[in-house]
Amino acid sequence: MRLVFPLQVAIRQLRASLLLVGVCAGLATPLCAQPASTYAPEDINHAKQAITIAQKSDLAYDLVASLTTEVGPRPAGSENDAKAVAWAIAKLNSMGFDRVWKDPIKVDAWKRIGAHADLVAPYHQHLALAALGNSISTPSEGITTEVEYYETFEALKADKSNRAKGKIVFVDSVFTRSREGRGYGQAVPVRITGAIEASKRGALAIVIRSVGTDNDRLPHTGTMRYDEKEAPPIPAAAVSTPDGDLIRRIALDSAKAGNTVAPMKMFLNMKNISTKGVESHNVIAEIRGSEKPGEVVAIGGHLDSWDLGTGAIDDGAGVAITMATAKILKDMGVRPKRTIRVILFGNEENGLDGARDYAAKYGRQKHQLVAESDLGADRIYRLSTRVDETTRPWLKAIADVIAPLGIEWGENNGSGGPDFGPLLTGYNHPAAALAQDATKYFDYHHTANDTLDKIDPVQMKQNVAAWVAMVWLASQADVSFTGPPPKK
Repeated sequence: MRLVFPLQVAIRQLRASLLLVGVCAGLATPLCAQPASTYAPEDINHAKQAITIAQKSDLAYDLVASLTTEVGPRPAGSENDAKAVAWAIAKLNSMGFDRVWKDPIKVDAWKRIGAHADLVAPYHQHLALAALGNSISTPSEGITTEVEYYETFEALKADKSNRAKGKIVFVDSVFTRSREGRGYGQAVPVRITGAIEASKRGALAIVIRSVGTDNDRLPHTGTMRYDEKEAPPIPAAAVSTPDGDLIRRIALDSAKAGNTVAPMKMFLNMKNISTKGVESHNVIAEIRGSEKPGEVVAIGGHLDSWDLGTGAIDDGAGVAITMATAKILKDMGVRPKRTIRVILFGNEENGLDGARDYAAKYGRQKHQLVAESDLGADRIYRLSTRVDETTRPWLKAIADVIAPLGIEWGENNGSGGPDFGPLLTGYNHPAAALAQDATKYFDYHHTANDTLDKIDPVQMKQNVAAWVAMVWLASQADVSFTGPPPKK
């Protein structure tokens, strides 16, 4: 057997590399293709070990149980928001991360005091209703007036008449259920900007069918906004989906009868309080990288929630999944090459203030990969990316490792999640999305039903198993991931 000493091996490898550079300077051949996206065997084995640990760990479930029980609902700028920040700092410090800190942000705090609505004609029916976030109050005596029915938001926007003037506009946009949750993007615009469009047409208030897929008599809240340059603010609220069905039946029956019955009328009374410039925080923790500490694999969820439930699936689950991911990797005793950072964002729900602050503070830092967990805790079924095509083979190698968890390889049209949106828009860092099954998510989203019992501990373990493998391998890759090229 011929012995080859390490120095000789290195010299041979250098000569081969120089020869390949010379060949590739003049030829386009398979020999000149991108280097194979191959992780070191020890890193693959470490990822598989982390998966095994995650599948047996109750840490994520214990964390979300702690957050929802000890703090509960966490509207941005509220007393419970401050308690959640203190909870996160204490938990992350107890986990032994290398660094834990909080970045102050300013938020506009909004608080609901009460809401009441009844149909008073042609029949009397009490309505299950909730104010939309940021809505102004009605006059103290409430509003009693006719209801103008619109089947869709598009119908309202297309209306050039004055038939909504002096009335309460009702928009009946229906949200279609799907695994991907794609119907949300189609249904949510009426919640966000419906008050602007209704006010332009002289309406006194707007009420919408809840943006949800359930048939529970629990209304869904969520953020809305005004544009006082376009139209004066008017009160905005959502009724439960069964009450939306009721209003539709009455409107359609009236139309069939040739409007011979009494017009539909509603009584609406709401009180809400808004306070500008309240302090909240992003909470951040790190495992410092051993070789490239300035490059960051950033993961997280948002710490705030709406006030109706306890914020279990939105987004206590994402907070817990990403905290548990980093903790499991830390406890395995092998330091990652790159820094692993967990960000618990402030005020995602009502302004993305934490997201914008993070992008402004850290956008110029090299991010190897960013990913947010913000769609509950049901099973992950796909890994999608938002990266340069030269980077994708390295993510495909990660997909191969997590495929036994029932996770498919997706397209390069993924998103890092809403809280990483400003970072991607402003700085184009690479991102990945571990897509969760959203078939049931929007049954509970932004309702009083967003509680711990909606989380299946077994499915949550599958989430963490996928996350630990992705985060570890991304931190260990031999190349720096890059974002997609700008669109021309």
